[in-house]
Amino acid sequence: MAQTDFWNDSNNAQSTIAEAKELRSWTVPYSELRSRGESVESLFPEAFACKDNDFIEELQQELGAIETELTELEVRKMLSGELDKKNCYLNINAGAGGTEACDWVSMLARMYHRWASNRKWNVEDIDSVRGDVAGLKSITMKISGEFAYGYAKAENGVHRLVRISPFDSSSRRHTSFASVDITPEITDDIVIEIRPEDIRVDTFRASGAGGQHINVTDSAVRITHGATGIVVSCQNERSQLQNKETCLKLLRSKLYAKEIMERESALKALGGEKMDIAWGSQIRNYIFQPYTLVKDTRTKIEMGDVQAVMNGDIDTFINSYLKEFG
Repeated sequence: MAQTDFWNDSNNAQSTIAEAKELRSWTVPYSELRSRGESVESLFPEAFACKDNDFIEELQQELGAIETELTELEVRKMLSGELDKKNCYLNINAGAGGTEACDWVSMLARMYHRWASNRKWNVEDIDSVRGDVAGLKSITMKISGEFAYGYAKAENGVHRLVRISPFDSSSRRHTSFASVDITPEITDDIVIEIRPEDIRVDTFRASGAGGQHINVTDSAVRITHGATGIVVSCQNERSQLQNKETCLKLLRSKLYAKEIMERESALKALGGEKMDIAWGSQIRNYIFQPYTLVKDTRTKIEMGDVQAVMNGDIDTFINSYLKEFG
């Protein structure tokens, strides 16, 4: 057998294995859910005949769990875009609202950390800029997990907070805004050329907690892409070289995202139209006072338990968005 034929056969075998694995990732969970559903259905008559309320409640809870997992599988089936399986970068920027908006950025960052943790995904803070008084002016984090970008893209847009501000001595109600921008991680299988002459690399001292932890070297890196004006920065890694590599990865991701958007002639291609971080542009409202309510303006889905949402329970919003807008 010629060497070329050997490699072709090897590649074909690997492709077949990958396709089989992909198929099992859908058929096995569905078969398991169907089996669980049939078991629960068969036990209901016995539970009602015995008037075993505890058992009935347990069966109803199991049905609820099956329905949730089935919805998850249904939504995942919609994530067929070329980038949906990728990891992603999630960037949050403070908008209108001053110190309150910076605090809102911190709250959203915590919410997304909790959401990713609930999904057993890994979250790494890449860069952040502290607010003048409290909170964060901006933060960039990397979320690593299966279909991370596919799910997270539903969060792209402006998020509005209404609450009694802890920074207002008169305890007045304040409205503040923050924008969330989602970018897929571009890996080595997608080539994006970045020429040295097209970028400006600046180094600066990484911020820290102060005292013995303060960084005394210019290890943080900021890269500006001249043609597009895209700016990325990283200060989380131990060395300047590592920070530069992370910046280049993030820049490649943003350049590819820009290329996709231009190719499809619409900003909607990667999660939504860019709008001002202020009134009238929000995708979701989070109301803490005078009542508690979180409402998505796109799908009209509402949740009254605002604390649960801030603890990462946002899949209802994400799944509804993906079902409606894909």
